[in-house]
Amino acid sequence: MSRAKEFYTEVDGKMEKMQKEIPDMVSGFGRLFSKVMTDGAISLREKELIALSIAVAANCHPCIMAHTKKCLDTGSTKAQILDAVSVAVVMGGGPAYMHVIEVMDALEALGQ
Repeated sequence: MSRAKEFYTEVDGKMEKMQKEIPDMVSGFGRLFSKVMTDGAISLREKELIALSIAVAANCHPCIMAHTKKCLDTGSTKAQILDAVSVAVVMGGGPAYMHVIEVMDALEALGQ
């Protein structure tokens, strides 16, 4: 099983466990997330592309998996996603370059 497929299979259970173990932190982050990740001066679709690019530059595997799916869910195409993460490579260099493989793995696991 690919790392991406494993993530998508297990993430809901892990998130539920985190909610039970540290509900205040999850609730606080959820409130911030819901306030920021909505249409504003830029669209939610654009914000998700930015979030994914930051995830690639920051080398955050779970963030990459989550935001790749959210990019698709908000209407981004595979080509738009790969273009956005290319910017992350410019900003993040070699480590970001290697994490594009995870984006491509996530896209494949999500049927793209």
